Amino acid sequence: MEEMDFLRDLNPRQREAVEATEGPVMVIAGPGSGKTRVLTYRIAHLLRRNVQPHRILALTFTNKAAREMRERITALVGPQANSLWMGTFHSVFARILRREAHRIGYPSHFTIYDTEDSKNLIREILQELKLDPQVYAPNALRTRISLAKSRLISPEEYERIPRLRQADEASRRPHTYLIYHKYVEYCRSAAAMDFDDLLYYFYHLLDAHPDVLDKYRQLFQYTHVDEFQDTNHLQYRILKKLTLYPESPENICIVGDDAQSIYAFRGADISNILSFQKDYHNVKVIKLEQNYRSTAHIVQAANKLISYNRRQIEKSIWTDRGEGAKIHIMTNTNEGEEGRRVAQKIQEICDRYHLRYRDIAVLYRMNALSRVFEEYLRRLNIPYKIFGGITFYQRKEVKDMLAYLRLIVNPHDSEALKRVINYPKRGIGKASVERILDFARSHGISMWRAMHEAALPTKAHKAAAELSHLIQRLHKLAQTEDAYTVAYRAFKLSGLERELKRDDSTEGVERLQNVLALLDGIKEFVEAEEVPYGAEVDDRSLYSYLQHIALLTDIDLKDDDADYVSLMTVHSAKGLEFEAVFVVGLEENLFPSFQTIHNPREIEEERRLFYVAITRAKRFLILSHAESRYLWGRQVYNEPSRFIRELPEESIEFPVGKVKVIPDIQEHFVTAPRAKISGTPPQQRSPAVKIDPQSFTPSPPEEVRTGQRVLHLQFGVGKVLTIDGVRDKRVATIKFDEIPGPPKRIMLKFARLQILN
Repeated sequence: MEEMDFLRDLNPRQREAVEATEGPVMVIAGPGSGKTRVLTYRIAHLLRRNVQPHRILALTFTNKAAREMRERITALVGPQANSLWMGTFHSVFARILRREAHRIGYPSHFTIYDTEDSKNLIREILQELKLDPQVYAPNALRTRISLAKSRLISPEEYERIPRLRQADEASRRPHTYLIYHKYVEYCRSAAAMDFDDLLYYFYHLLDAHPDVLDKYRQLFQYTHVDEFQDTNHLQYRILKKLTLYPESPENICIVGDDAQSIYAFRGADISNILSFQKDYHNVKVIKLEQNYRSTAHIVQAANKLISYNRRQIEKSIWTDRGEGAKIHIMTNTNEGEEGRRVAQKIQEICDRYHLRYRDIAVLYRMNALSRVFEEYLRRLNIPYKIFGGITFYQRKEVKDMLAYLRLIVNPHDSEALKRVINYPKRGIGKASVERILDFARSHGISMWRAMHEAALPTKAHKAAAELSHLIQRLHKLAQTEDAYTVAYRAFKLSGLERELKRDDSTEGVERLQNVLALLDGIKEFVEAEEVPYGAEVDDRSLYSYLQHIALLTDIDLKDDDADYVSLMTVHSAKGLEFEAVFVVGLEENLFPSFQTIHNPREIEEERRLFYVAITRAKRFLILSHAESRYLWGRQVYNEPSRFIRELPEESIEFPVGKVKVIPDIQEHFVTAPRAKISGTPPQQRSPAVKIDPQSFTPSPPEEVRTGQRVLHLQFGVGKVLTIDGVRDKRVATIKFDEIPGPPKRIMLKFARLQILN
């Protein structure tokens, strides 16, 4: 194919981005503007110019995006695309760590812990230190450790930084630094890394070993980064280490959209894309502003909405796909009516416009809103799937099987051993397991070594020896055989097959089928023609398979051929598109979240999140809100989201027969309308108390006690009358001094209260 023919399908801006191969390039890609096409053609263009594929690094944020790009490049230039270094940050750097792990004191076949493994390890540490898990919540600790790693703060540095120690003491978690120390120590003894470690240790590998750094600087001649607005501090530091140094050609192309930066809660830093031009020299900036996805009313609404954000790179998205349908606003009395009308509207759209169910998505700000939509979709026999719930790989029976496979590859994986040491039952009881764990802790060794060295009762000792022999036998097999051969033998020899077949109930049969489906998946991995993600070329070993699935996300498992309505949070919908999109629960304090309404920067992120939601739609966009909603155990009244008010009136269609309850659609509300809780009807609410958000410091929710005087940003000063519920579901009854009517019931987890006494 001639070069001219090769690029003729690109518009002028896309072509400019593809041909600008030398030096730093920043492509600002609006939604639906063909950024994947630009990256695909850019890499294919380099290959056609005889750049060797292994010299090209392409980093994405989902395996789905990497798979789509590789398939497109293969179609353009052939199988040499298989030799590209392409994948997510985690999968690519895990490949390198596997090669270089000995440099940082890890074996090459280290285990990758998922979120549940990490939380289980933290629970074990809390038990060892005799700390209250209600105060030291495992999920909060995992997040704290994760954020420390993303800022390149080691356990030793964490202990020395006063502001971190002071924050932990204020949260009644002064021993967080010690938990962080032990967490890192136990991960090392188990030869395990969590997701953050894949980046954290990769950075330290480059930083501590100049020869390794120079090797990969020379290897990666051209670096590409997709969704750059979602990079965190650590990811950007790694990129700069690889591409920004004396004599560097700075051949880095970043593609992103600041208007779609929505992951600050995970550590993503929008300033990375906003300051890119300051860090690199003579950056070529190219804006992709033509939207190929959505019709004009949707594009106009998105432009008007995002114009309210101050921190942004200016651009004007346009489309030539025609006006299309106006945006439909659905006003409902309560969440039941919302669920019913959304389900009916889905059926109506499918019937009238001949859409498939898989062309439709229902998006919400938080998972708690999904229940009512599930109920009404079931009533109409409309198939659906929820993303963000328990995935296939999180099912107990699947995790049990995977634990055996992890143990075969890495016998020192303590989390895997704890899971299967007595499953199926083999005579190693709870007391013996505790004895093994105590021995491991006191001697600073892995649970696997402790199982061999600790003094155990005769029966347990014999059972441990048999388990050890089985794992070692399979470990040896894994050195020469592919993943499926080893997994199938493990299924048979471990007793799992016999255990699962014993239960002939409906649930038991389903569990057996799930494990058989897992084995089918391993067989597909072994027989696949393309390179599996996280794997070396032609590596179909058990270790390679485990690394592959450890890096999968919920969206990666989405079956594009199955016909069901997709239910998911807006965060989960990033990168997807649908013919029709329903954005539901569009009320103040829900979307935007009440946790953000007094922080201008957080409101801007909420607005970007809504921007992402509406730009998932190709043809039909339905925005729904309810006047009242049963939430957190109470009936809650919220006004329509300010974001609806920020949309252009000419692009909105209000349903016939409904009162137009959204006044002054053009008005920009800087301050959120106050939430109206049960017992305070809308017309009786009093003005919100004005408090300076800058001087407001919320106290840790677990410190709130009955009888305290507290300050709330909206309701002012009040007294805590009662507290009920447990852990993160504690609900306080508070009588606020200046708010008439009955006391308010507020979930402490979300309340943001400042304790005054």
